[in-house]
Amino acid sequence: MLTSDEWSNNKLSKEANEREATKIVLMPLFWNPVVFTLKVMVPLIHVFGLMDKERKAAIGYLHEAMEKAKETIMKSFNNNESKYNDVFTIIDNRWTCELHRPLHSVGQVLNPKFYYSNLDMEYDLKVLMDCMLT
Repeated sequence: MLTSDEWSNNKLSKEANEREATKIVLMPLFWNPVVFTLKVMVPLIHVFGLMDKERKAAIGYLHEAMEKAKETIMKSFNNNESKYNDVFTIIDNRWTCELHRPLHSVGQVLNPKFYYSNLDMEYDLKVLMDCMLT
């Protein structure tokens, strides 16, 4: 909007406050946190959307969806751990204390889509321990 001809031709765009606001909004310093937030939140919103579906049971997909979301976040930051490490700490803390239950691991193991596409799953000790705790 602020770069459009319509705004440039508008008399309000000539006032001091509006010029200052335009200057701030067009600075990269303003947009860098927005880009960071989008890189983190878009994959997580996919997971939350999966959890909110009523027609399809999400329990067999939730564990895998969270892993894929974290992979997507890593790739969006070019695997530069310093850029996403704090975010992963927050995600892991929330996942551990509020979202993850051993039943999610059981759902992943019993979901043929994931079990047969990842034959190493039967050797994943964390997943197996979760299954035994259920």
